[in-house]
Amino acid sequence: MANKIITKDLNLYYGTHHALKDVSIEIKEHCVTGLIGPSGCGKSTFLKTLNRMNDTIPGVRVTGNVLLDDEEVYQNAVDVTQLRKKVGMVFQSPNPFPMSIYDNVAYGLRIHGIKKRIIVDEIVEKSLRGAAIWDEVKDRLKKSALSLSGGQQQRLCIARTLAVQPDVILMDEPTSALDPISTMKIEELMSELKKNYTVVIVTHNMQQAARISDYTAFFLLGELVEYGETSQIFSMPKDKRTEDYITGRFG
Repeated sequence: MANKIITKDLNLYYGTHHALKDVSIEIKEHCVTGLIGPSGCGKSTFLKTLNRMNDTIPGVRVTGNVLLDDEEVYQNAVDVTQLRKKVGMVFQSPNPFPMSIYDNVAYGLRIHGIKKRIIVDEIVEKSLRGAAIWDEVKDRLKKSALSLSGGQQQRLCIARTLAVQPDVILMDEPTSALDPISTMKIEELMSELKKNYTVVIVTHNMQQAARISDYTAFFLLGELVEYGETSQIFSMPKDKRTEDYITGRFG
């Protein structure tokens, strides 16, 4: 399996706080990689380094390397807008724009200069199908996205991400605000998405990580403690701290 993203000795500082410490990892293409660990251990911070979302926070400093398809993400020449098109992000709480379902999905296309109605229509439908929500919304595309349920809003946000044709989809606890049925739909969707995309997900839910991830990375206090195939991490962790966390001794 080819590597899609490689980080080498990645460090991140919020002012004087050392939030990520020498994180080196190889994230495989067309797989779901789960990031687990207790709150405040650096999972979401790490996720956001992959598309430079941390750039927006004052006082952040990053050292080390993040390579996407062997290209350095943190060089000055990188167009951050293009990077975020390639590496899309789905957040913890569904955050649809206060506009129609159709316009939510078309929004990114228009920003990137795709205006032709027939092409936009086609991509909107394809993206909503890709996010497994087309059948639920196809008759009300002009209705406000805010009229959808939480689970539907989250799948709409995934469709919005798919519309600009990313290579990688980052998900920061995408089901933590959702009910069990919506959670199951998003989990099923992830196994579909990895056929065409590389998916990296932060989750607090151990069972979810075990169910949906091909690879799992365990973070603790800003360090990557252990990384490997999910079956190995959950059945035979090499590090005592991983075992303690997975078996619920702390966290």
